[in-house]
Amino acid sequence: MLADVDVFLTNYTIVDPEIYQLWIEGFSSTEAVCYLKQKGFGHLMGVHIDLITSDVLDHYRTYSLIERLLHSPIKLIEQSCFQLEPETRDLIIEKYYSIDDAVAREILGKKLSSRYRKDLDEVAEKTGVKLKSCRRQFDNVKRIFKAVEELPGNITNNIKQLFNIPEELAKKYASIVFLACLRFETSKKKLQYLSFNDLFACSQAVMIYWTYTYQHSGPEYYDTEMDKEFLLDLRELRCLLDKEKEIKHLPKIETDFIRKSFS
Repeated sequence: MLADVDVFLTNYTIVDPEIYQLWIEGFSSTEAVCYLKQKGFGHLMGVHIDLITSDVLDHYRTYSLIERLLHSPIKLIEQSCFQLEPETRDLIIEKYYSIDDAVAREILGKKLSSRYRKDLDEVAEKTGVKLKSCRRQFDNVKRIFKAVEELPGNITNNIKQLFNIPEELAKKYASIVFLACLRFETSKKKLQYLSFNDLFACSQAVMIYWTYTYQHSGPEYYDTEMDKEFLLDLRELRCLLDKEKEIKHLPKIETDFIRKSFS
C-alpha cells in the first residue's frame, strides 16, 4: 500500500521593495498608504486608493509573518512556507538588519536592557527615526550581541555566517559588539562630538591591531580579547596623560612656527 503524501503548492511570495522599506522604517499601514498617495502612486498606476490600501495591508501582514523568521535568518533560508527568490530573501534580510548611524550612536555605551528599550522614544525624538524602527534596530543589536559575544574567532565572520548579512553591515555590528563587550564608555560627555563613523573607524583599528587576532589566527582567539602584552607596553605612554595640556598646545605651536617661517 502506498504511503499518503501531502503536497503543498504555492506561488513565490511577492515583496514590494518600496512598501517593505516603509515597513522597515516604521511606517504604519495608514501612514504608508498616505505616503504612496502623496507620491501619486495611485494616479500613475490608475488604481483606486482602496486597492492600494488593501495591497499595503496584505504586504504588511506578510512581512509580520516573515519577521519571526528574520530573527534567525538561517531559519528563513531553510523554511518552505514562504517561497522567496534568493535575491529577494537576501534583500529582506539586509533591509531588516539595516541600522541608522544616528540610532547606532545613541545605543553605543548603553546597557542593552528592557528598561532602555522602553526609553527609545527619546532616541526616536533625537534622531528623527520612527520609534518602531528604533525598536527593531535595538532588538537586532541585542540579538546579534547575544549570539556572538562568546563565540571565538572573527566577530564579523561570525555575524555574516549566523545572520547572512553583507560584510560592510556585519562590520558595523561587529564594532557595536566589540565596544559593548569591552564596555567602552562612549556616552561620556567628552566623546559626544564623535559620530558613529568615528567610533566605527577607531573600533575597527583596535580590533585589528590591539587584539590577539593581530598576530595570531585560529578559532581559539577572540576579536574581543585585548593583547595583554601590548596593553602592558601602553603603560609607558601613561606619562603623557600628565602632560595633556602641553600636548594640546603642540599643534598650535607647530602651526605658528610654520607661519612665521614662511612669512
